[in-house]
Amino acid sequence: MRWAAEQVLALAPDAASRKAGSKLGTSGPWSEAGCSNEGAVWGLCRGSGSKPYRTVVDTTGPAYQCSCPSRKFPCKHALGLLLLWSDPQGPVALGGGERAPDWARTWLAGRAERTVKKKAATVTPAGSEAARRRAEQRGERVSAGATELEQRLEDLLRGGLAAAEQSGYSLWEETAARMVDAQAPGLAARVRELGAIPGSGPGWPVRLLEETSLLYLLVRARGRQAELPAELSSVVGARLGLPVRAEGPPLRDTWLVLAQYDTADARLTTRRAWLHGTGSGRTALVLSYGAAGRAPELTLPAGLAVEAELTWFPTGAGWRAELGERFGAPAAPLSRPTGVDVTEALGRYGRAVREDPWAPHCPVTLGPVIPAPLPDGRGWQLAAPDGSAALPLSATAVANQGLWRLLSLSGGAPLTVFGECGHRGFTPLAAWVEGDEAVVSLS
Repeated sequence: MRWAAEQVLALAPDAASRKAGSKLGTSGPWSEAGCSNEGAVWGLCRGSGSKPYRTVVDTTGPAYQCSCPSRKFPCKHALGLLLLWSDPQGPVALGGGERAPDWARTWLAGRAERTVKKKAATVTPAGSEAARRRAEQRGERVSAGATELEQRLEDLLRGGLAAAEQSGYSLWEETAARMVDAQAPGLAARVRELGAIPGSGPGWPVRLLEETSLLYLLVRARGRQAELPAELSSVVGARLGLPVRAEGPPLRDTWLVLAQYDTADARLTTRRAWLHGTGSGRTALVLSYGAAGRAPELTLPAGLAVEAELTWFPTGAGWRAELGERFGAPAAPLSRPTGVDVTEALGRYGRAVREDPWAPHCPVTLGPVIPAPLPDGRGWQLAAPDGSAALPLSATAVANQGLWRLLSLSGGAPLTVFGECGHRGFTPLAAWVEGDEAVVSLS
């Protein structure tokens, strides 16, 4: 099945790639473009050099290969090639079945071989003696780091939160570095988030107190982790950043890719993809990572469905799952999740916080709702059609251009919205209108 242009552009790692890829979505710069029945698309794109760029895409992944020097996945040439392929009137043969050139077949064969090796690879058993000793040593470092952080937070509260604004970000960065040394990346990430709050605008002391209290609760829980119930202990370990493995038998289903978006800091780019099982009804979060300034390689086409196996991580990792073997190319979804009302959405978030006190949000499909301004005009909300209840949109959602896509899609009419429901409000990530098969990405 050919993807729509909107679904291709949703794969872009950033706005610049989306714009550049759109310009390459015409036949002008391309030659020897073709596709196969197995889901491969290839072509030569004329660039600034003497030799054209060799670009090939495996749509069953999707996965990309291009001879250009870009560190983005997919690069603008891969996006342009997919746009060319998505055009029914374009130069890429509709029927497929063509023979790929040698350079494309070499990459496709190598990719297939790596997939087989990865599936057959064995890992060191977690219960081995060497693994047990490493886990014990890391546990001791994490406990020492948690104790040190507990003392630093107590000193901060004794001195007053006003001092946090005067000390600047260097204090927080130094504390985060200490948590990295203690092999507690979860604590380090939360400390860096604290450091950004004093400069986040009006009301920052309240937000800093809230987040500091949650972090203090986490380090105190580490000191008494052995006394906690098994599920809560697993939550604490995951929030500290201790390594966990996906467990249990994989679940094979057709997974609708509801949303995909990136977050980045100075060290890492994290890609989050929310999936909905059309048969099981389960929601899953798939994470992938890239070095600072480099987009993760895993990209899933928002709005399309992928038949694949998922294996869930243990309690405490939220809705996180590991993407396993995929079967066939992405296709149009046969169904979409059913929306719930505002009361049920809040109830789901409440249950999520009961199980994990540090959960910032939970996935919710809300609907039918209508986007509307808040009564005071200082923000937006998603309101029930009869006006009986509403959820405010988060500040992140209001600042994002996805809000305007949401308003355009609605046009004042009810729609269904998927997003993250948390204590800061609701962040819409995808939406659709009843009777329209398209799932519109808002992220």
